[in-house]
Amino acid sequence: MFRKVLVANRGEIAVRIIRACRELDIPTVAVYSEADRDALHVQLADEAHCVGPAPAGQSYLNVSALIEVAGKAGVDAVHPGYGFLAENAHFAAVCKSWGLTFIGPGPEAIEQMGLKSAARRRMAAAGVPVIPGTDEPITDEAAAVRAAAEIGYPVAVKAAAGAGGRGIRVARNETELREALVAAGREAASLGSADLYLEKFLEDPRHVEFQVLADDEGNVIHLGERECSVQRRRQKLIEEAPSPAVSPALREQMAAAAIRAAQAVNYVNAGTVEFLVDRHDNFYFIEMNTRIQVEHPVTELVTGVDLVKAQIALAAGEPLPLSQDDVRLHGWAIECRINAEDPDNRFMPSPGTITTFSPPQGPGVRLDEGVRAGDAVQPYYDSLIAKLIAWGRDRDEARRRLQRALREFRVEGIKTTIELHRRLLVHDDFTAGRIHTRWLEEDVLGVSV
Repeated sequence: MFRKVLVANRGEIAVRIIRACRELDIPTVAVYSEADRDALHVQLADEAHCVGPAPAGQSYLNVSALIEVAGKAGVDAVHPGYGFLAENAHFAAVCKSWGLTFIGPGPEAIEQMGLKSAARRRMAAAGVPVIPGTDEPITDEAAAVRAAAEIGYPVAVKAAAGAGGRGIRVARNETELREALVAAGREAASLGSADLYLEKFLEDPRHVEFQVLADDEGNVIHLGERECSVQRRRQKLIEEAPSPAVSPALREQMAAAAIRAAQAVNYVNAGTVEFLVDRHDNFYFIEMNTRIQVEHPVTELVTGVDLVKAQIALAAGEPLPLSQDDVRLHGWAIECRINAEDPDNRFMPSPGTITTFSPPQGPGVRLDEGVRAGDAVQPYYDSLIAKLIAWGRDRDEARRRLQRALREFRVEGIKTTIELHRRLLVHDDFTAGRIHTRWLEEDVLGVSV
C-alpha cells in the first residue's frame, strides 16, 4: 500500500478521498488555492500546501506546482478525483515519469478513451454498439452535409475532445447543421482538438452507465448500472442505482458490453462506461469516463463496495477483491447534487458565505459534503457543494427517504438546488420512472433544446 497520497483536487471529492485514505491508515497531502486556504479538505488532510492563486489554471491545474508539492511532501501516489486533471493523459504520464503512482488508469487508456472518434472506432471493433455516425473527423462542410443525409436527421455535431456535454450541437436540418458546425468547431478548438464528427441524434434517450473495476491481471467486473437521465445542459442532477428501466436481460447485455469496452483498452482501475438507451431498449456506447464519478455513492450503497478504496488498492497493484459472482445489488439508492445555484434565476451560480449548514440525519441517509457553516463558496470553481444520497429497500422507499432528508436539509446564505430536488422527486414522471435526458429541460422547465 502507499506511504502517502497527494489529493490533487478540492471540495467534496477531496474530502471523500481523504476520509478513505484515513480509514486505510494512509497519510494525505491536500493542495489548495489561495481562496481555499480554510476549506474543509485542507482542514482534514494531514498536511496541506498552497499551489497558487484562485483561478484553477494557476493552482489546481498547475502541473509543475503539484509535482513540486509531491516531491516536497514525499508522497508516492496522486489521486486526481474528478474534473481538473483526472482525465488528463499528460498529467498521468508526468506522475509516472516522476515515480508517482497515478490512482487511475494509465495514460494510454486515458488517451484512447479521451478522443471520442478514436474511442468510437475501438468500441465498434470490440463489438460494443455505437451510435450510427462518422468514423473519421469531418473534413469540411460539404462532407458534413453528405454524412448527415446518409445518417438521417436529426444529427449531433460533436467535438472529438469534448466531455460532459461540451462541444455538442444538435441539427435537425441542413441549415441548422451549417450553424452547428461553426459553433461546435469554435468550442472544439478550445478543448484541444478542432476535429468534429457526426452522430445520429436519439430522441428522448435514457443515460445509463455501468461501473467497472479492473486489475492489472486482466480481471474486469461490473457493479451494475446507474440511471443518470435527469440532466440540465447535459449535466447530471439526480442519479440512481439501479435504473428503473433496465430489465435483468438488458442489464446482462449492457454489462457484457461495458466489460468488453474496458478490456479493449487494457483498462486498470475504476471506470464508467456510458450508454444511451432508446425507446426500444437499443443501447449505444457514448464514452468511457476514466476516473471516479460524481455519482459513485449510489453504487457503493447498493453493492457495499467502497469505490475509492478499491481505486487505491488497484493502483497499488492488488488484485480485485471480489469476483463477478460476488457482486449483489441490494435495495435502491438515489443521489441529489446540491449545487450553489439559483434554479429560479436561470441556475445562476450563487457564491457567498454559508451562514447555516444543517445536514439531515436518520436511517439510510448519506451526505458527501465539501463545506461547513462559515465557509465561502468561491465563484472560481464548480458549484457542487454536497451530494445527498438515500438508500431504501426499493425505489419508492429511497425516494421518500431522500425527500424527507431534503426537507430537513438547511443551507442559508446562498441559493441552492435543494428546493428544486424536492419538486422533482414528487413529480409524477419521476415517481413513475418516465424520465429521459431532456425530461427536466423540456417537460419540467419548459426549455426547448
